[in-house]
Amino acid sequence: MSDATTPSTENPGFDDMARDIAEVPAVEVIVTVAVNLMSAAAVKLGLTEEGEQHKDLDEARKLVQALAGLLDASATEISTFHASPLRDGLKSLQLAFREASLVPDEPGHGPGEKYTGPVYG
Repeated sequence: MSDATTPSTENPGFDDMARDIAEVPAVEVIVTVAVNLMSAAAVKLGLTEEGEQHKDLDEARKLVQALAGLLDASATEISTFHASPLRDGLKSLQLAFREASLVPDEPGHGPGEKYTGPVYG
């Protein structure tokens, strides 16, 4: 057998990954996805050390919109303990988006604002 077809002990198989994910509570999966969306949006907003190098407001808009939709849809499923800091982070990203935009959206029309309502600075 070649190395390409030999199962590697370093990389778990699909069954192992499915078993691992089965043990993770849904709230943890939702929070992890939300944090990943927040991190990606922050990068696309130019809020990292590299700043302008990765700034892309079109991509940031999509990520903030997806984050807002996820938080809106999961609000009743995750506790306030988890939801409150995520909503605060979302609002910070929405404000950063507004500040980064050359022509800011009208209040209520920015990314995610159809889920959160208007965000004011």
